[in-house]
Amino acid sequence: MTRRRRRSVLILVCGVVLAAALGLVLSAMRDTIVFFRSPTEVASQKVAPGTRFRLGGLVEAGSLKREADGKVAFSVTDTGSTVAVRYRGLLPDLFREGQGVVTEGVLEPDGTFRADTVLAKHDETYMPREVADALKAQGRWQEGGAAAQGQPGQGQPGPVSRTAVK
Repeated sequence: MTRRRRRSVLILVCGVVLAAALGLVLSAMRDTIVFFRSPTEVASQKVAPGTRFRLGGLVEAGSLKREADGKVAFSVTDTGSTVAVRYRGLLPDLFREGQGVVTEGVLEPDGTFRADTVLAKHDETYMPREVADALKAQGRWQEGGAAAQGQPGQGQPGPVSRTAVK
């Protein structure tokens, strides 16, 4: 083999190995990437059942129902649409109606969201950035408050209480 031919073969082999490694990384990431959606996006985009995503909004007042076996049912709303949520496990201590929440799970065929993770805010002015952006996009965000001023701990991402059941 000539020197030029060896170099070409080496470059070709390196390209094939690099493409294979990139394919494996992308394949592995496909199962771990979770997209955020608001209840209005879930209703308007016709999300396929079994799709894993994060659902964020406000816990609808009067929707929280607890069962003896640890199951919890509540509704998440962005004031435009509402999605029923089922969860089994302990909720964060600060979880309550009318507060911001982000849940992670899958959409059932009947339109109910089955959550396996519930994230709740830590102070009364915190709103997850994705939820605030969704409310702003719908024109339902109130400007001029502490959250709009960007003060630390008020409207800015901060610590969240996390409960997960696998």
